[in-house]
Amino acid sequence: MQKLSILLLTLITISCSTKHQVDLIVTNANIYTVNNDFETATTFAIKDGKFIEVGNVEDLSSKYEALKTIDAEGKTIVPGFIDAHCHFLGLGFNQQAVDLVGTTSFDEVVQRVVDFQKKHNLKFIKGRGWDQNDWSVKEYPNKKQLDELFPNIPIILTRIDGHAILCNQAALNLGNVTENSMIDGGEIVLEKGELTGVLVDNAEGLVMNYWPKPTKKDIANALLEAQKICLGYGLTTVDDAGLGIEAIEIIDSLQQAGDLKMRVYAMVSASKKNLDYYLSKGVIKTERLNVRSFKFYADGALGSRGALLRKPYSDKPEHLGLPVTDLETFKASAKAIANSEYQMNTHAIGDSANHAVLQIYKEVLHKKSNRRWRIEHAQVISPEDFDLFDDIIPSVQPTHATSDMYWAEDRLGSKRIKGAYAYKNLLNKYGKVALGTDFPVEYVSPFYTFYAAVARQDLKGYPEEGYQIENALSREETLKGMTIWGAYSNFEEDEKGSIEAGKFADFIILDKDIMTVEVSEIPNIKVINTFINGVTL
Repeated sequence: MQKLSILLLTLITISCSTKHQVDLIVTNANIYTVNNDFETATTFAIKDGKFIEVGNVEDLSSKYEALKTIDAEGKTIVPGFIDAHCHFLGLGFNQQAVDLVGTTSFDEVVQRVVDFQKKHNLKFIKGRGWDQNDWSVKEYPNKKQLDELFPNIPIILTRIDGHAILCNQAALNLGNVTENSMIDGGEIVLEKGELTGVLVDNAEGLVMNYWPKPTKKDIANALLEAQKICLGYGLTTVDDAGLGIEAIEIIDSLQQAGDLKMRVYAMVSASKKNLDYYLSKGVIKTERLNVRSFKFYADGALGSRGALLRKPYSDKPEHLGLPVTDLETFKASAKAIANSEYQMNTHAIGDSANHAVLQIYKEVLHKKSNRRWRIEHAQVISPEDFDLFDDIIPSVQPTHATSDMYWAEDRLGSKRIKGAYAYKNLLNKYGKVALGTDFPVEYVSPFYTFYAAVARQDLKGYPEEGYQIENALSREETLKGMTIWGAYSNFEEDEKGSIEAGKFADFIILDKDIMTVEVSEIPNIKVINTFINGVTL
């Protein structure tokens, strides 16, 4: 009997000693894994920053012993959100500028500038977020009030979409802008032959090129400010749609130092200097930084009538929009990128811009497979061009549809609008859509993205039946677009985007079940915790 007891004790000891040590086990959760079968689970184990097994508590508790255990108390867990198109650095800089989002008149814009300057007393003033389409007088503003109030302090106020700026005379003087100034791919807006201060698309550079450049410390602070905001919304990877060499190197150094936890997929701003630099270096990849794409602009924005259309604007019959990059330069760049490992991601809003980009993509990628080139926004598509997305990724931002729906038909007309914001049609052609916000053009919240994709309504529930509801996405499609399909669009689906063994332990705990909660409650969902590499932030 004594020998039997010793044997049993030995077996128990051996059994216990065969349990694998892990860093964290999360249990009692409602986990949407977003794997190929979109399976759910209740428990997962993490070691060295990666998921090592996903399943149920009975199986995992018999295999693993954890240094720490989290009881999720039945809360919903999803993979960390990936914003496939945003302006991460821009968001950080916006925290140091006048917030003009939501202004309902130009007088309110001016008042916010006045209040901001009283508080900060700056030598140069920047602001962002005005949208004349939200005002009772839906016309571009004029610089006269700013000239009177700030005759000696240069001011630049950027439109919500970034494709137009309002400058006072002191700012215009920096670039010697006059009524006779001209630039390809841009417009200097005049009124009765006089400068209004509004510069559209490439014309912005006439002043911006002379604006004081941010220091490395300014850039670092902006990145860390943006990180705080994004982590609070459950974002664990951001695709920054347009970064220069200096900013990318600062991101890398902050990540290496452990200060910037956010993973960044960097789209390099297209210029000859940047193309030459990164094409010669090749793809740059660390666990937190991926530099393997270039960001181009084919045209401007619909709200500022810079989007390039095949037929004139319905509300401005003499106007077709603006090509931002000439086709010869664009095509030559596309050929060079096609012969590298780099991806080409092009901003295209109007149907003419989308058509031209698709045609050039098809030509230079002939017989090249799995290149995953993207069209950013893919906003207005001609009926015959949808089929060309068979091997081109549509990277779209659902809240653009619900922000623009009040005036987009005025720009496009009742027939052409049917090919706009057509996310379901695009999904059906490619089989995936990468979803983002375009913040700070839109709000950072990925829950607004989810809601706009599924409900096609604004935050007040308008329109009741949903805007062009035939192009709504299902909840499953939307969650995939914000996780695994976003990862796929970045060539990162093997390391993130789902809760599966071997992938980075990036996940978030939500206070409501995003897949079953009432649709109207989706925008109000809160993130309880955000984890990157299995560490809460």
